Amino acid sequence: MKAGASDAEATVGAGTSSAVLRVAGVGVALGGRRVLHDVDLVVEEGEQVGLIGPNGAGKTTLLRALLGLLPVKEGSIVVGGQSPREARGRIGYVPQRHEFVWDYPVDVRTAVMTGRTHRIGWLRRPGKDDHAAVAEALERVDLTDLQRRPIGELSGGQRQRVLVARALALRPSLLLLDEPFTGLDVPTQEILTRLFRTLTSEGTAILMTTHDLPAAADTCGRLCLLNETVIADGSPEELRDPAIWLRAFGVARSEQLLHTLGVTR
Repeated sequence: MKAGASDAEATVGAGTSSAVLRVAGVGVALGGRRVLHDVDLVVEEGEQVGLIGPNGAGKTTLLRALLGLLPVKEGSIVVGGQSPREARGRIGYVPQRHEFVWDYPVDVRTAVMTGRTHRIGWLRRPGKDDHAAVAEALERVDLTDLQRRPIGELSGGQRQRVLVARALALRPSLLLLDEPFTGLDVPTQEILTRLFRTLTSEGTAILMTTHDLPAAADTCGRLCLLNETVIADGSPEELRDPAIWLRAFGVARSEQLLHTLGVTR
């Protein structure tokens, strides 16, 4: 962890040639309102980074900018040496479950195949490699036996695994997860946690937003605290100063927050 303007602030270094994602001085505005400014972030190959911050801090906005869905007002985003739009076929994205249309009349396998639409093209049929990638993704999330089940009949945990498989069908080098554990039972959380650890051991870079602070500290090698800009960035052990968390969440004092984190003033 590197100190910034104060003892409660840290920024990540420039990274190495193994960086999958580089965000430098990025600013994003929505409807004329500045949502993000001066955001610097590097995610290395095989790293799992937790993106932490209060509601409205700009976490989902940053993910959408990384996907090329929102323009940046200033700064740059580079994914594997390419712009987000150029690299879109190598970025897996798992949205929050409510953003997916679950009453659409398709089965699990078809839903997962939609993750490869960018590579297949809108008017082309899936090829041999597409079917192989989907079969591999289904196996990784343990949904092979349910691949012909309509998605509307799935439980919450099964639906989340469909979204993860849909992202993995791209065989991504960068995986973006938006609140992947929200509302899940413990067994499903454990399945996904093991899967994410396997993916990082294989070299996949993961950036994950979450409100589950203890889980983030337990599963992520690094935490990036975001509130319009990066407040601090370091390992969970480096971010033990309560002042860092209070600043990131924009509060003068919060016993509940500090208790959740297991840190004391």
